[in-house]
Amino acid sequence: MNKLKLGYAPTRRFVFSAEDAFKYKVWIREKIESIGLDIDIVDLEGLNSEGLLYDDHINADEIIERFRQERVDAVFFPHCNFGTEDTVARVGKALGKPVLLWGPRDEAPLEDGMRLRDTQCGLFATGKVLRRFNVPFTYVTNSRVNDPVFERGFTNFIAAANVVRQFRSLRILQIGPRPSSFWTMMCNEGELLEQFGIEIHPITLVDIQRASQQIEKGNGSELAEAVDYIKAKLDYSEVTEGDVKRIAALKVAMRRYAQQTGSSAIAIQCWSSLQDAMGIMPCLANAILTDEQIPVTCETDIHGAVTSVMVQAATMNQAPTFFADLTVRHPDNPNGELLFHCGNFPLSLSVEEKPKLRKHFLFDDHSPGTHEGEIRGGDMTLARFDGDHGEYQLFLGRARGIQGPYTRGSYVWVEVNDWPLWEEKLVKGPYVHHSVGIHANAIPALYEACQYIPGLKPDPVDPTEQQIQAWLRGASM
Repeated sequence: MNKLKLGYAPTRRFVFSAEDAFKYKVWIREKIESIGLDIDIVDLEGLNSEGLLYDDHINADEIIERFRQERVDAVFFPHCNFGTEDTVARVGKALGKPVLLWGPRDEAPLEDGMRLRDTQCGLFATGKVLRRFNVPFTYVTNSRVNDPVFERGFTNFIAAANVVRQFRSLRILQIGPRPSSFWTMMCNEGELLEQFGIEIHPITLVDIQRASQQIEKGNGSELAEAVDYIKAKLDYSEVTEGDVKRIAALKVAMRRYAQQTGSSAIAIQCWSSLQDAMGIMPCLANAILTDEQIPVTCETDIHGAVTSVMVQAATMNQAPTFFADLTVRHPDNPNGELLFHCGNFPLSLSVEEKPKLRKHFLFDDHSPGTHEGEIRGGDMTLARFDGDHGEYQLFLGRARGIQGPYTRGSYVWVEVNDWPLWEEKLVKGPYVHHSVGIHANAIPALYEACQYIPGLKPDPVDPTEQQIQAWLRGASM
């Protein structure tokens, strides 16, 4: 994944201090670089003597051209004094990328009563003009450069912009149709393309079978590496050497198909035709690929694959997701729930040093390929992109791991704030029994990203929308 590119367009207005505006341009740049985000910054240096946005018309065209040539993913307009609101709006409108609006808090007036910047006043003006231009934007509270609220808001904006850029270029590799009995996994491929630009690249189970068999027979270095990885990370004593090799070949084939088709995620029909054709379950292959930032969802869950890409993007792709069934309530905790799937959770999340590679415990053929064991707890985000009747929502909630009884498969028990509320929201829809989890607080970034995705409504259950907004203004959550 290429680094996110941020257009840095600090702005001033001619009637206030140009010297102070230049000084703040440098301070703000130094601050955002010190935060440590892995991004590329494209600035205005060389377009004029100051590297600031302040001339209308000609200056706007030059800035737009630079940012387009550099293919920026988002634009930051720090107001170093009052700012030039019409030029900001023209640039924001022309680019169509996420926009961050913020300015550093003003100092006290000078002894003679003069004020150097009037930044807050300019922010009011720019906000209005952006609305006139129908430019959605993110706003961070007028605060000093080193205030935590600015760093929090800037970091969250970058994560939200990362969600937006990956969402807008989404292609899902679909391996096989949905299982015939899983009507919940229906999706409207045409609608996803028309509303969101999401592409589905379908292949058949025969395609993946043939590719896997060729890789298995070829004994190349990529296959050997996958076999060695499985043997190093797992207790594979319950399966054969041939099983390990076949699972590794499937993993390599799936990765190659994803790369060849430019797919960000995979949705696979994991049962039961695959077992008939290849004699294995794909669960471990799914787990390894998800750890490699190519999330794989079970039962051809296209909406789950979309969710997975969004959720890992919200952490700047620094943490793996896990794809889970919402399964049963905790036997003792009224707000506890089991997150489970047959054996697909990333190995990096396992509690055991060497979890078991086993045969499937539910299906009659008991094919090998499930990676079983508990994963670590801690704080998590749970999310689900879903929709029906042309309306789409993004469910958002937070959970934390708790103790619970042993169960087969990949699993973790979690506690939420009010499970009956969650259950009602999930049952009444438009959601299903699948969710995507991640060990991070991805909720504010996902929430913010929705305003840049027309047709997608955030649906937070915990924290509430008001709590998320307050957190972005500096409150605790």
